[in-house]
Amino acid sequence: MLTTPLLAALARRTGPVDVVTTPVAGPLLDKHPAVRQVMLYDKGGAERGLGGLLHLARRLAGREYDAAYLPHRSLRTAALARLARIPRRVGFADGWPAFYTEVHPRARTGSESARLLGLLGPAGDAESPLPHLYPSADDDRAAAGFLAQAGVTGPFVALAPGSRWGTKRWPYYKELATRLGEELPVVVVGGPEDAGLGAGVAEAGGASRERSACGKLTLLQSAALIGRARLLVTNDSAPLHLATALGTPVVALFGPTVPGFGFGPLGAHDVVVEVAGLECRPCSAHGPQTCPLGHHRCMKALPVSRVLAAIEETGALRRRD
Repeated sequence: MLTTPLLAALARRTGPVDVVTTPVAGPLLDKHPAVRQVMLYDKGGAERGLGGLLHLARRLAGREYDAAYLPHRSLRTAALARLARIPRRVGFADGWPAFYTEVHPRARTGSESARLLGLLGPAGDAESPLPHLYPSADDDRAAAGFLAQAGVTGPFVALAPGSRWGTKRWPYYKELATRLGEELPVVVVGGPEDAGLGAGVAEAGGASRERSACGKLTLLQSAALIGRARLLVTNDSAPLHLATALGTPVVALFGPTVPGFGFGPLGAHDVVVEVAGLECRPCSAHGPQTCPLGHHRCMKALPVSRVLAAIEETGALRRRD
């Protein structure tokens, strides 16, 4: 998602680009106007190891690309472009510059999407860092069908209580859903791994677990659903970026990580809620599964009242359709 501003900027210069990405991420780009073709690389499955890398390199070499832009700083990415004999290979100085033909410094501040635009050199400074996704009409129909089946016919609030990293999960989503459910329907979004958590939060919102979309929609269908919401309340996780890409206001709850890492919300009316002054924040790049100090104050010290105040600050619930 966060490479889409770079893809859009490149497409304006050269026409739609081809993208190599994983099977999980590939569907996000299927309808993106900056993308000509998505080439899936199952690096953790059928194409893992050196054999898979060499096979993909041969595929790329056969296409005779003029240039490769390498936003990820992995050795595998750098080696792939070189093995594919792509003559111009553009990467960051903190990656593997010996494999690149053109090297740019990577900014230490700003959003990750803005940092990735640094591959364009100084010209990247003039580009918008806002990511964009393009759910298809079928994706939108799937989202609308889910809402209709869940009995949601008007405005609603979306909650994303899950995260693959345990300490990123705010523990009071049920209480928040109970309070919000007094004003608007609450719909829960997330992946299959969030199904149990999502069902409980949906029930706390005053309706059945049928208002949890966790594991019931694809990523782009979930994006279409979030795009219909008045507001998303989320941890530091993927739904935050889905909301940004669809223009939905965000209240983002940060605990073990901080927005300064580059993964905070970017909307003009988005609000970050976090505990200031904790010496143990941030505790890692992603947030561990359990609090290293055993107290998890970075999340437990964020009361529901603060999140409700942040929601009010966005003005999203005062909007009149």
